[in-house]
Amino acid sequence: MGLESGEIHDLVKEKFGDAVVDDQRDVVDPFLVVKPEAIEEIARYCRDESQLSFDLLSLISGVDYPDDSKIEVVYGLVSTTEVHRLNIKVALPRGNPRVATLEKVWRTADWLERETYDLVGVTFEGHHNLVRILCAEDWEGHPLRKDYVIPDTYRGIKNVVY
Repeated sequence: MGLESGEIHDLVKEKFGDAVVDDQRDVVDPFLVVKPEAIEEIARYCRDESQLSFDLLSLISGVDYPDDSKIEVVYGLVSTTEVHRLNIKVALPRGNPRVATLEKVWRTADWLERETYDLVGVTFEGHHNLVRILCAEDWEGHPLRKDYVIPDTYRGIKNVVY
């Protein structure tokens, strides 16, 4: 079986030092918070380091924290060979949430990043086709932002909210 989450955290922290800004182990889903500018290098390490072998990016999601003026991007990594997992977060400024794409590390980042862009408004710099994937191309706003207001109509059709 794979490594325990604490062992995984230790490997990443040993390699990247100050780029890891928080280490939460005593929670239901342990996670590391890393500096946004380090995410691509850390992702490559997590994929390529033989002890880790994170061959699957299973999740990218965005969480809006308006009271803290930040958006967190959450990455879920899985090793299908070593049978372990890792959650990584980056905190971005809510007014202009931007972080590097991970498309070159895991191809699955393509659609996951587009979904997070569409619903939360995170720009993934370097993404080859960062366009809406769930909402219409001319939709205004990002529906998973806490301050999102559902429009009364869209193209003359009344929106019904239950």
